Amino acid sequence: MCGIVGYIGPKKVVPLILDGLRRLEYRGYDSAGIAVVSENGKMEIRRASGKLPNLEESIRLHPIDGIYGLGHTRWATHGRPTEENAHPHRDCKGEVVVVHNGIVENYVELKQELEKEGHKFVTQTDTEIVAHLVEKYMDSGPLEDAVRKTTKRLSGVYALVVLSTKDPRKIVAARNGPPVVVGLGKDEYFVASDIPGILTHTRDIFFLSDGDIAVLTSKGVEVSDIDANPVQPKIHHVTWDPITAEKGGFKHFMLKEIFEQPRAIRDTMLGRISQETGKVYLDQMEISEQEFRNLRNIKIVACGTSWHAGLAGKFMIERLAGVPVEVDYGSEFRYRNPIVDDHTVVICISQSGETADTLAAQREAKQKSAKTLAICNVVGSMVTREAAGTILTHAGPEIGVASTKAFTSQLTALILISLYLGQLRERLSADLAKKLMQEFTRIPQKLETILQGDRDGIYETLARQLFRYTDFLYLARGIHYPIALEGALKLKEISYIHAEGYPAGEMKHGPNALIDENLPVVVLATRDEFDSESMIRYEKSVSNIQEVKARDGIVISVVTEGDHLARKASDHVIEIPTAPELMAPILEIVPLQLLAYHIAVRRGCDVDQPRNLAKSVTVE
Repeated sequence: MCGIVGYIGPKKVVPLILDGLRRLEYRGYDSAGIAVVSENGKMEIRRASGKLPNLEESIRLHPIDGIYGLGHTRWATHGRPTEENAHPHRDCKGEVVVVHNGIVENYVELKQELEKEGHKFVTQTDTEIVAHLVEKYMDSGPLEDAVRKTTKRLSGVYALVVLSTKDPRKIVAARNGPPVVVGLGKDEYFVASDIPGILTHTRDIFFLSDGDIAVLTSKGVEVSDIDANPVQPKIHHVTWDPITAEKGGFKHFMLKEIFEQPRAIRDTMLGRISQETGKVYLDQMEISEQEFRNLRNIKIVACGTSWHAGLAGKFMIERLAGVPVEVDYGSEFRYRNPIVDDHTVVICISQSGETADTLAAQREAKQKSAKTLAICNVVGSMVTREAAGTILTHAGPEIGVASTKAFTSQLTALILISLYLGQLRERLSADLAKKLMQEFTRIPQKLETILQGDRDGIYETLARQLFRYTDFLYLARGIHYPIALEGALKLKEISYIHAEGYPAGEMKHGPNALIDENLPVVVLATRDEFDSESMIRYEKSVSNIQEVKARDGIVISVVTEGDHLARKASDHVIEIPTAPELMAPILEIVPLQLLAYHIAVRRGCDVDQPRNLAKSVTVE
């Protein structure tokens, strides 16, 4: 979510950095700051909570200037969005400043270690420990060595940009997870968290790889790996128009957004979970803990992809919290005189927060005395303003009409709600909650493994074999059935192929009549070996695969790593990493998104703007 811009060169540094941050506002943020170093080596910092105009006003009242510097827009994770917690962060002596995207997972133990050594902390953030670690290691060499030693101590993901007056006229950047782009100009050099932040000044850029460290001076840029071995980055000349530049090098927004999902899920988790205790911390709500404990039922209302997320959420909440859940289409809810009262919470799910049918359902629920809780990706949207509580999904702007990262972020939010209610209603033991939380935090990394597999061309190969078929069937059981529905929706939305999702147990009640050699059938046949119900569903899914093959259908199975039974019975297999039953849907949908994308591209369809569809449906 956060934005970073750094610059060293002959231009006026403050306007340049502020302009770059403004171009990164689409990433979302709630505070901002800037640090610059003057010709005489003096460092000046200005920070402000809220939006960039607040920072600009601070600078107007207390002007600063310099020959190099960095800026940051922050989305609060550790610590509230206050001026004190805004980046950049300093060390004890005020000689080191750091900006950071990501999360330092082991910051508590590092902070305790540093406090014992006499370091004083003034913020609630995890980032501040980075400044103190750099300070600790600065005595033994140049800034880049201190940063290198610091990164070796960090667990988690980070994009770091660091300055120190002890080693002046130098900017050091490091990456492990979130993107870092370096721009090359004539006697000037740039660093940013995304291309649009620096595109107006240079079109020659390169991205740091995980573990790389870049040193920017007025003489050029040097890159090395975590062990100080020189790295020769591949420089790209950006020829895109500004809108294309925002695609980050991807052919379509949809593909970029598919690959942004690990980051979106991490950002949706950040600041809301504790691996140490297993507890979930929801955003401030008007719904009290006692009201959550006294719940008699939950209604979920949504449309399209968000409805599929809600359907998966039903399985999660009922399993972990023991609360009955009904899932309604927003367009149907208010026309059936729904039975809700003051012991009902209605969860309204909307990517845009402006979906007309969902808003109408929300207002109907409120008229009947129910409290409403919003899951939404847009701060300040209508559904959030009218809700008694909101869980924002920090997916960032989603431009492709076919929802991808918004969907997996919604699933993430629903897992958070399920865990929260399970603990509050004492359905989850502390040990089980902690175990589930640890598994939950591994999901983004597992998602990255799936996305790395796309580089092998498996989805392009499948698309080449399947793109001419006119009908697809998607089958699954239990919580995986909503993912079959979503996979079918993705295919029909962007490729215009008729596709249908079905519960696998219903095959004998109609769908078997459709199966022949011209019908590709996508089966979700994953398993959780530690869940007996999951294993039963898996065995039945394998039987469904065999039913399809007995009728000459073409089977594409999504299976768990190490699978043998489903693999043997299928024509094509896509593997995903192991995951708990209730978290597997986040992993399962990504292969289906990629399959739909590559089939649509092969068919020559407009992937980002499919015909007859809009991103946000604001009328009935």
